[in-house]
Amino acid sequence: MTPNVKQFTAMVGGKPVIFETGKLAAQAGGAVTARLDDSVIFAAATMGTNPREGQDFFPLTVEYEERMYAGGRIPGSFFRREGRPSQEAILVARLTDRPLRPLFNQSMRNEVQVILFTVSSDAENPMDILAINAASAAIMISDIPWAGPVAAVRVGRVDGKLIVNPTYPEIEKSDLDLRIAGTRDAILMVECGSDEVSENDMVEALMFGHKSIQPLIDVQLQMTAEVGKAKREVQLFPLEESVVEEVFGKIAPALHTALDASHTKAELNEAVDKISTDLVAEAGDDVEKAKANKGAFEEAYKKVVRERILKQGKRPDGRGLTEIRPIWSEVGVSPRAHGSGLFTRGETQVLTMATLGTPREAQELDNLSPVDSKRYMHHYNFPPYCTGEVKMLRGQSRREIGHGALAERALMPVIPAEETFPYTLRLVSEV
Repeated sequence: MTPNVKQFTAMVGGKPVIFETGKLAAQAGGAVTARLDDSVIFAAATMGTNPREGQDFFPLTVEYEERMYAGGRIPGSFFRREGRPSQEAILVARLTDRPLRPLFNQSMRNEVQVILFTVSSDAENPMDILAINAASAAIMISDIPWAGPVAAVRVGRVDGKLIVNPTYPEIEKSDLDLRIAGTRDAILMVECGSDEVSENDMVEALMFGHKSIQPLIDVQLQMTAEVGKAKREVQLFPLEESVVEEVFGKIAPALHTALDASHTKAELNEAVDKISTDLVAEAGDDVEKAKANKGAFEEAYKKVVRERILKQGKRPDGRGLTEIRPIWSEVGVSPRAHGSGLFTRGETQVLTMATLGTPREAQELDNLSPVDSKRYMHHYNFPPYCTGEVKMLRGQSRREIGHGALAERALMPVIPAEETFPYTLRLVSEV
């Protein structure tokens, strides 16, 4: 059977962004390719048939996979095939997830999976922004209930002029790297790295970015009208407002007492856990009521904390709105590390170690960007003991990779150029 292929085009920054559907993955809920110049990304969105039993949150996963053939390359691993996602791929998956997730009904329990992979990479256009737009388009034309669409652009500034979706060479010259995603009416997600820019310049860039996503919103609405599937009716598992109000009336006094008492974070957690445990125990053998009480407790606790902040100006640890936690720091913690520093704010501590190496020790990158090595690396570790918990250690989580990248981005502008500082630098932050 000949596929019924449809193409839709949005002009963004004077360049066409082309969405195509109907050719690939007919069994998926929704599948599209998005193309900018010779960079092409595939996205498929699919929802499970039935709600996941025992789940007390909405199960959404977003996976992005770099296929090296997209750039005409063979993976450099021993097996010569793609393995676990690279750090860059994980960051793109997180970036894509962030604007999609809030627009789902959080009472859904059907699993939703969005899978993206590269089809072609021209080494000129970054794939991250294309991934968000492709994922949104795939969900929009699928049978998955969703309050989209969203769209995304990258905003740069070269020689004082704002540009949309800059290429890699333009990003090198830009003093601003702003990634923005949003709906027709609002901005949902912002991630930015830059040299110092004024607040007025940042507001201008945000407004420019939001205006630039409008053609992408328009084309997705057109796609939905012409080829979109009817949205599936799914069973929702909302918390009953009457249960939340009943639970709030029961536990609010005890929560206020716990929050008013002098406490450490661990002591507050213990007190709150006891209130929650006692509330769930009231349900006895009624499993459904116990589950409802547990969910209602979380909502009631949020309500108590919110009311205290808005009406009393008190945060959970007793601080006012303008108070900061006590801060102290120390250097030279490790006698053998090339550099070490301990930063403490309240009960949160980060111990960071710095190591200098030769240029030959720079990290070699095996990905689709034109950057083939990295001389500054920042790694972040968040072990379970730092929150008083016991968990399996299974390597770095996506959260740890994301936080390390955030610290890396923040310090990058002040790392000296290689010509004046010919070293590889690795920082490791232990929470």
